[in-house]
Parts: sequence; structure tokens; C-alpha cells
Amino acid sequence: MSPAPAPAHPRRLVFLGTPEASVVPLRGLVEAGREVALVVSQPDRRRGRGGATSPSPVKQAARELGLPVSDTVDDVLDVGADLGVVAAFGRLIRPHVLTALPMVNLHFSLLPRWRGAAPVERAILADDHRTGVDLMVVEEGLDTGGIYDRAELAIGPDDTADELRARLAVLGTDLLLAALDAGLGEPRPQEGETTYAHKIDPAELAIDWAAPAVAVHRLVRVGGAWTTHDGARLKVWRTALAPATDAIPVRAGDDPLWLVEVQPEGRRRMPARAWANGVTGDPTAGLGR
Repeated sequence: MSPAPAPAHPRRLVFLGTPEASVVPLRGLVEAGREVALVVSQPDRRRGRGGATSPSPVKQAARELGLPVSDTVDDVLDVGADLGVVAAFGRLIRPHVLTALPMVNLHFSLLPRWRGAAPVERAILADDHRTGVDLMVVEEGLDTGGIYDRAELAIGPDDTADELRARLAVLGTDLLLAALDAGLGEPRPQEGETTYAHKIDPAELAIDWAAPAVAVHRLVRVGGAWTTHDGARLKVWRTALAPATDAIPVRAGDDPLWLVEVQPEGRRRMPARAWANGVTGDPTAGLGR
């Protein structure tokens, strides 16, 4: 089944998104005066410690904005919308929905490079120097739809995935609003070599201290990188390739790398120097053991 064609000038929208980055385009649509008839997000789940559940960032924002919100995708068919806007929703949208309601997606890569769940992280790990955001057609295939418009930006050597995603969210919101104002027009087919941004497995985030410093630094920039220290888990949240304030030098491959921010097991994030001051002996000797 082919997706329904998008109207050039949609009037009534639904929005589908989940994480913090998706809040930016949702708020942008509302602030621009666009009518958002319904917001769909992932169901409430445990976020952080404790047994209580909490809403996704998008669901919380929708409530603050006074918008109706659901966790059932099929509800978009009952509100009289003429276009769906998707931004990091995190769930597949079934063909019968796409046949009835056209949808556009803000995808954080330069398609067809990095189709899939983790395009920002994969771009960093691959040492890409540029990325961007595509406003694209949502269809049954995984990020295979045509592209309405695109905006690009450079990936800095120290940009983390969270920092890059935040910049892309702002860039994508501007792209979306401009396209809605000007008219969506006709999408163009994707061109170039296809690569897939598979979800990051926690095992991939284990630091190999035999790898070059630049490779370890890229892994840390993705977020959630970890190692062990004398048998206990140690998360590494920030590193530097040159000396930095409150950092401690370690060896990665044959190169120096500076630990800037770490998180010992069961404790809060802290400057690496503060952590090292609480370790008996050489704090780097127990890394990876």
C-alpha cells in the first residue's frame, strides 16, 4: 500500500514523538500557530530509579500546552487531521494508518546514510564530519521515503550525541515550519549509498583501552560509555584529547586521553579529578579490570 499524498498546505496536524528532542518541533508548531489536534507518544514507563512510571518528554510537553495526548497510533485517524508530523517517535506506524493519513518525518541524518534508530550516534562513531536533518515522507519501508527538504551542519570533534541532537532539533523545527509555510511541494528520491543506523547495544559502549584515543573519545561522545575500575562499573561521560580542567590523563592505545567526567557505580556524575582524589593509589591502574 502506498502512503496517502500529503497536502501542499495542511491545516490540521497530529504530532508523533517521544524524547526530549521531539519537544522542540512540537513547541515550534504550537508557537507558530499551527493547529495540533492530537499528540501521540510512547506509553508511560519507568525513567530512572524507583518503581514509579512517568510520561515521556513529549507527553509532558503536550499536557503543558493543553493538547490532547494518546499512546495509541490509530487515534490519529479519528481527529480530522490532514497531515501527521513524526519526530523520533520510536515505533513503526502501520500501513493502514499511512494509507489513510499522510505523514512527514524529521530524520536526523543525510539520507540514505544512516537510516534507522540511532543516526546521530552512528554518525559520531563513523567519524562523519557532517550530518543534517531531512524532512521526508513516511512510508512502510524504514526511512525510505522521498525528501521534501534538507538542512546540514558540521559535526564538531567534541560534539556529544545529546548536543548534536539538540542542534538538529532546532534546525529541523525551522526546516519543518518553513516547508509548511511555503508548501511541501514534491518529494525527491533519496540518492547515494544506503547505510543503517542500528540501535546501540550496551555491549558496544564498553571501552577498549587498547583502541586509539580518538576512537575511545568518539565512543564517549555517544553517551553511556563504561569501563570497570577494580571490578566496579565506571561510566565515562566526557573525555578530552588535550589537557582539560579537573581532568586526569589515561592511556588509550598509544595515545594520552583525559578523563573529564565520570560516574562511579551507585554514585552521581562528578569531575574525574574529584573521583581520582577518592581512589587509593594510581586511579588509572585499575581501569578495565
